[in-house]
Amino acid sequence: MIYTVTFNPSIDYIMVAKDFQIDGLNRASSTHKFAGGKGINVSRVLQTLNVASTALGFVGGFPGNFIKDTLFNSNIATDFVTVDEDTRINVKLKTGNETEINAPGPQISEEQLNTLLEKIKNTTSADIVIVAGSVPQSIGNDVYEKIATITNATGAQLVVDAEKHLVESVLPYGPLFIKPNKDELEVMFDVAIDSDEAVVKYGRKILEQGAKSVIVSLGGEGAIYIDHQQSFKATVPKGKVINTVGSGDSTVAGMVAGLTNGYSVSSAFKLAVAAGTATAFNDDLAQSEAIKNIESQVEIYKLDGSD
Repeated sequence: MIYTVTFNPSIDYIMVAKDFQIDGLNRASSTHKFAGGKGINVSRVLQTLNVASTALGFVGGFPGNFIKDTLFNSNIATDFVTVDEDTRINVKLKTGNETEINAPGPQISEEQLNTLLEKIKNTTSADIVIVAGSVPQSIGNDVYEKIATITNATGAQLVVDAEKHLVESVLPYGPLFIKPNKDELEVMFDVAIDSDEAVVKYGRKILEQGAKSVIVSLGGEGAIYIDHQQSFKATVPKGKVINTVGSGDSTVAGMVAGLTNGYSVSSAFKLAVAAGTATAFNDDLAQSEAIKNIESQVEIYKLDGSD
C-alpha cells in the first residue's frame, strides 16, 4: 500500500473576482473548494493514475469532514487522526493577480501525533510512505526524522518532498527519492546552479548523504533524475503555465505510480514529469487524458557520466 502523510491539510477556497477594489464591496464571479495539502494532492493524482493510496494526517471540524468526504467521493481511502480544532481554510483570491492567505491550522497534541506514528508503525516492506509539506509548530520539525526512523525499522520505502531542514533530517535513513526543485537544491548547498552538469553534481552529493535517488525540477526546462548508476534529463512541451500549486506533488505521484506499476526508471520518470507538467497547464490537478497527451511529448535523454 502507498500511504501519503499531510500534517496540515486544508480546504483551498478559491474566489475569482474581477475589478477588485480594496476597501469596497466586491462580488465573486465564481468560487471553488478543493481538498488541499501536498500529501493529499499526491493521493489525488495517484488515483487519477489508477494507483490506490491511503491518505494519513490530521483533520478536525467541518473542514476536516469536507476533506474526508471529498476524498471518499473520489474513491481515495483515508485514515486520518481527528483533532480538536478545525482544519484550516486557505483563501486564494484571483483578481488578475493572485493573493493567498494561508491559515495556521489546528494544534496537534502529543497523543494525536503518537496515534499517527502508530499507524505508520504498521507498515511493511511492501509499502511506500510519502511525506510532504510543512509541519505545524505544535508538532516539531523532528517529526520527519521520527517517521524515517519508523520506516527504516518496518522496511517501508520513504519518499520526501519538503523544505531543506526537513529533507536533510531523513537523508541518513535512505529515502527512495527526494524531490527538490533547482532553487531548493541551490539553497541546500548555498551555490548558484547554471548547468545540467551542476544539477547532477549536487544531486549526487545528496546521494552521498543517503538518498537512493533524486528528482530535481527545472520548471519549464523539465527535470533531472539522478541515482547511483544513472542520470536522465526530461524535456517538456511548451505551454501556458496556469497553476504551479500541486505540480511538484503530481511529479511525486507520477514517479511512485510508475515504479509501483513496474516501469523502468526512465519510463517512471517520464510519467512523473508528464504528470507535473499537466498540472502546471491546468486549473487544478491534472487529469489522465492530459497526462497521457503530455507523456507522449516528453523526451528523455541520458546525461553524460551515466553508466
